[in-house]
Amino acid sequence: MKLHGTMISPFVRTVVMTAHELGLADKIALVDSGFVSPIEPHAEITRHNPLGKIPCLVTNHGHALYDSRVICEYLCHHAGDKTLLPDEPVRRFRILTLQALAMGMGEAAVAVRYETVARPEEFRWDAWGERQIERIVASLDDLESHWKAELGSITAGTVACAAVLGYLDHRFSDLGFRNGRPALAAFYGRFSARPSMTATKLQ
Repeated sequence: MKLHGTMISPFVRTVVMTAHELGLADKIALVDSGFVSPIEPHAEITRHNPLGKIPCLVTNHGHALYDSRVICEYLCHHAGDKTLLPDEPVRRFRILTLQALAMGMGEAAVAVRYETVARPEEFRWDAWGERQIERIVASLDDLESHWKAELGSITAGTVACAAVLGYLDHRFSDLGFRNGRPALAAFYGRFSARPSMTATKLQ
């Protein structure tokens, strides 16, 4: 299988971490996309994904899968795993909601990064960027207040959370996501020691 993307992306890292947790990492080759412009199509990625977004997984059968949530579910299915994403509906949809919360936080963070780094300064919309930061902070507070039990397990949801928190640590350290959030800080400290995190450490 070939995974198109770059590890700095929290969505790509989520997929690669999931592969490590499932014992599939050696079956996936990362095709490094480099920087993916928000305004110009990336020829190789667009060849597989018309949206031109990463990650994009090309299976051994030549089928392209996207986005990260679909790819993670596929990897769980491929591995025959019922732990990261169980069938039992109450637990399954709780995990999927946690995953969606993490991915939404990642989307807001990447959007701010594009706004403040890629967009020409004269076109930047400060109020819009501030709203994305508000979304991130609200998500962090929600994780601290309402997800303590779920953060104690290794699931598709907590893998996504760890990957996105790693991105925040790397790109938005001034947010200080640990400050005033002891449960979240403890979760990230524990998860950071896992092989799936150390093998995908951001440079």
